[in-house]
Amino acid sequence: MSSTYTADSIQVLEGLEAVRKRPAMYIGDIGVKGLHHLVYEVVDNSIDEAMAGYASEISVIIHENNSITVKDDGRGIPVSIHEKEGRSALEVVMTVLHAGGKFDKGSYKVSGGLHGVGVSCVNALSSHVKVVVQRDGKKYQQEYNIGSPLYDVKEVGESEETGTVTTFLPDDSIFTATVYKYETLAARLRELSYLNKGIKLTLTDEREKDEEGNFITDTFFSEGGLVEFVTYLDSTRQSLIKPIHLEETKDMVAVEVALQYNTGYSENVHSYVNNINTIEGGTHVSGFRRALTRTFKKYGDDNNLFSKSKINVSGDDFREGLTALISVKVPEPQFEGQTKTKLGNGEVMGIVDSAVSQALNNFLEENPKEAKIVIEKVLLAASARHAARKARELVQRKSALTGSGLPGKLSDCSDKDPKNCEIYLVEGDSAGGTAKQGRDRAFQAILPLRGKILNVEKAMDHKIYDNEEIRNIFQGLGVYHNEQKELVLDKLRYHKVIIMCDADVDGSHIVTLILTFFFRQMKELVEQGYIYIAAPPLYLIKRGKKQKYCWTEPQREAAVRELAGNGDPSKVHIQRYKGLGEMNAEQLWDTTMNPEFRTLRQVTIESAAQADYVFSMLMGGDVAPRREFIESHAKYAKIDI
Repeated sequence: MSSTYTADSIQVLEGLEAVRKRPAMYIGDIGVKGLHHLVYEVVDNSIDEAMAGYASEISVIIHENNSITVKDDGRGIPVSIHEKEGRSALEVVMTVLHAGGKFDKGSYKVSGGLHGVGVSCVNALSSHVKVVVQRDGKKYQQEYNIGSPLYDVKEVGESEETGTVTTFLPDDSIFTATVYKYETLAARLRELSYLNKGIKLTLTDEREKDEEGNFITDTFFSEGGLVEFVTYLDSTRQSLIKPIHLEETKDMVAVEVALQYNTGYSENVHSYVNNINTIEGGTHVSGFRRALTRTFKKYGDDNNLFSKSKINVSGDDFREGLTALISVKVPEPQFEGQTKTKLGNGEVMGIVDSAVSQALNNFLEENPKEAKIVIEKVLLAASARHAARKARELVQRKSALTGSGLPGKLSDCSDKDPKNCEIYLVEGDSAGGTAKQGRDRAFQAILPLRGKILNVEKAMDHKIYDNEEIRNIFQGLGVYHNEQKELVLDKLRYHKVIIMCDADVDGSHIVTLILTFFFRQMKELVEQGYIYIAAPPLYLIKRGKKQKYCWTEPQREAAVRELAGNGDPSKVHIQRYKGLGEMNAEQLWDTTMNPEFRTLRQVTIESAAQADYVFSMLMGGDVAPRREFIESHAKYAKIDI
């Protein structure tokens, strides 16, 4: 290794080289999330045009080769020569980082793309890009390979329309995933339609056709904005009151809030700044919560509604069973936090606080019957919180009495560094026993779970803490909730929490129950990437001494052909694993637990609002939406007979 460190050691990355060298710095990762982020960057440009009042329709097309086309009817990217750069403004936008109209407040008063690097980053990470611009009665075009222009911007025809059409093919030498998920893009476009009412967004998938031979297409359009959004999110729950909605602009900050109470027990507050999902919250969420608590508490006190309660209500009690959406449009957003998704603008807190207080006061005064229903819900939440605290204390007291504080069923690992350790949550004692024999005791812990855990979607907090399997998970992981319902992770004992269940219908149900628990009770573990799902094989294919494990039907068919060779396929033995217990310890290690060969699916949250809707729909009390979902997705099910 050379020890010289001179001026020649300093590497300067020109143009878009930096993006290709360190793509994760710009788009988060080079997997599924980063792949879809490319689409969001291009769509954000079109949304900025729409927010400025120059576009009303945006379409996204997934082509057969997984390239993407984004089209809008905005003004079209300028194509004239940029005075400073000496080349077309279109080429500057496509090839220079941090170049674009959103830095000029004369072009865009509000923009959602300032936290990213825009379409130039998409260009850098695509093997081919083609941009067609329609403006000033003409049509212009330029193409790029790996970020470099193939020719100067040229006029290719005339057009009475205006707008920009961008087509790009992600570079498969950069991305580990190259197949776009229709549902992921649909969820984002649906979200954008609610956040930007009056804009029509269309998604088309040319890789799949419906029964009539047409490409799969969805159109998203909202006239009501956040009111329709909160109604959609609560459509699988039983609502207690009609939605409360407000819109207000002060000091160039536009605030829109919609909220509704339901009979559930979870708080679902989703916040956005310039269309960016601020998953870590920020000053706009703080202002909302402060106004909500203060206004409801004052109303309850003034109307003597808390007098009979022996328990003091807290801010958390006012948010149980609440679904709320907070969207602010800020000219100069300042983001904080590791993921740059926490708003830091101090002035926004007061603006949101004032707007929400006024709207809630008006609602409470005009709707005393519904106000009383909410206060009764708050008092019930306070009582449940008190019971949950006792249940929590009982769990912690038992932990102290047992010494280690670990559940008796837990087979722990010897390494005590959480970064090196992983825990398997295993369905059933039988499979748990096999996993204990097959694991690497140095870093792998096993916690067997008996049967199906409690469905937390339909349970109050104290019932959750009363459930033995859930208590074991809390104790095993070393985490707990404080009085503010915040998850304390200081003593988290494992940085990989792996759900391992049978590859059948019951196993899938148990996985869903556990994921519901983590999403509702330990969302921070999901957000920080600690939750995984194991993938045990479906088949063992054998002929003589040769054998192959298979996880999919195509793999099974290929393995049968390979092992049969020129012989009779019927001589190949196919074993379909119904459960983990059918494998011995060595097989379980080889296929599902050995880090060198296993497949783990990391659980992430692409859209918190959509995840909230799906969990409430699948695990809530309303049967009709769940039946409709199952029937519409039945074609994907594999039934074992």
